[in-house]
Amino acid sequence: MTASRDKRRASSNQQDEISEPSLPMDIWCHIHSLLPMRDAARVACVSQAFAHSWRCHPNLTFSEDTFGLDENTCQEDKIMRCFTNKVDQILKHHSGIGVKTFNLQVYSVYDEKDNCHLLRLDSWLQIVVKRGIEELVLNPLGMMGAKYNFPCSLFSDDAGELLQHLSLTVCEFHPTIKIGCLKSLTTLQLHIVHIEDGELECILASSFTLEKLDLMYCSEIIFLKIPCLQWLSCLEVSTCSKLKAIESKAPNLSSFRFAGDLHVKLSLGKALKIKELYRQCKDAAYYARTELPSRMPNLERLSIYSQTEAVNAPTLPSKFLHLKYLVIALDRMDYDFLSLVSFFDASPSLETFTLDVIPGLREPVSIFDDPSAPRMMTEHHQNKLKSVHINNFSSARTLVELTCHIVVSTKSLECLTLDTNKGWPKCSDDEETDSCFLMSEAALAEAERALSAVQTYIKPKVSSTVELNVLEPCSQCHADEEL
Repeated sequence: MTASRDKRRASSNQQDEISEPSLPMDIWCHIHSLLPMRDAARVACVSQAFAHSWRCHPNLTFSEDTFGLDENTCQEDKIMRCFTNKVDQILKHHSGIGVKTFNLQVYSVYDEKDNCHLLRLDSWLQIVVKRGIEELVLNPLGMMGAKYNFPCSLFSDDAGELLQHLSLTVCEFHPTIKIGCLKSLTTLQLHIVHIEDGELECILASSFTLEKLDLMYCSEIIFLKIPCLQWLSCLEVSTCSKLKAIESKAPNLSSFRFAGDLHVKLSLGKALKIKELYRQCKDAAYYARTELPSRMPNLERLSIYSQTEAVNAPTLPSKFLHLKYLVIALDRMDYDFLSLVSFFDASPSLETFTLDVIPGLREPVSIFDDPSAPRMMTEHHQNKLKSVHINNFSSARTLVELTCHIVVSTKSLECLTLDTNKGWPKCSDDEETDSCFLMSEAALAEAERALSAVQTYIKPKVSSTVELNVLEPCSQCHADEEL
């Protein structure tokens, strides 16, 4: 009996040697680091070599998805307690050495008892934030107004010396001059973060290699001052409610995204270098056409989202000589879309145009309800425009007129896409989508009118060299709808 047991043990040991070849531990650690978090945990349970490397796993990502926590696996009011316990167990057995990425995402917070993770977060960060960490992402959502106060003292020594990416969401962040030098930081993202002007200036002053700054819903910032950061190329500022001015001395800023009122004073230094702009505000189309050609003459990509547009785009002599990509989103279906021809006349290098027509309360005049002939603008040929995409295409008279103008005046046009589905995904677009997004009977009826407008006014004018794509409601998902 003993001899038989020894043979089985020897056989088992031999199999282990075969399944786990003799490799240096740093090789095992490297292989282990390439696996996603859940897979890395699984192999650590069945492999002695991986179990050892698990203690120094460099990429730690924690979320409900990581642990498979949802209402099917855990009671709703216990999800965060389960989450907190699991993170505790993992970090308890982690050496804290060699962590490069720490990513914590919390979404399922239902009541005040779910704030338990906030009580443990300081101790977790003490374990993982050491010299060598490169990416730190925190979204510690709390309930009942609870916000996490990020301990800036973590970076007071040299712990943040190699940090490249810092992303904080829903927390308090109050850095001072004692925060230390973040000399490797390239990306700073602050969303729904309480931070004041002077505190932000402190961290920017020590971030010499910063390439991207992203601020969203930072309601305490009034005057955003950006020092002379040589590497800063991308600035994103969105919905900071108290913001009154942005002053940037960064000489190489090339991309600017800003969602905010027109009264916010912008001083971007050498704005001539800006090649990509996203602007969201009231009367954005009018602002873009009247102000931007002189302020940012070297734009190559322009995206504008207008929440309301009170005035049509004017015809002006100013030009966007380098503009290649133009996206316009308008929140008014009764807008005179034909006036957007002004952008085409001003953009001789334009190659791609996308128009998003956002459904509004005001119904536009259908081309079938107005007996007068469609308007035609003075013909200005587009020599480089190749692709045009219109989302939520309808029978709105001015929208049909704009499309006809594009078809007739654009000899370089290769592809025209008219989407009557409001731009929503269809069941055929996504394997996880079983059916199309629900459309009302009124929306389906308008889609039918839009298809008729295409057949009557647009298709006869389309050259045989142009690919015309008309996206209509799915016949399968809407087969039972009565128009």
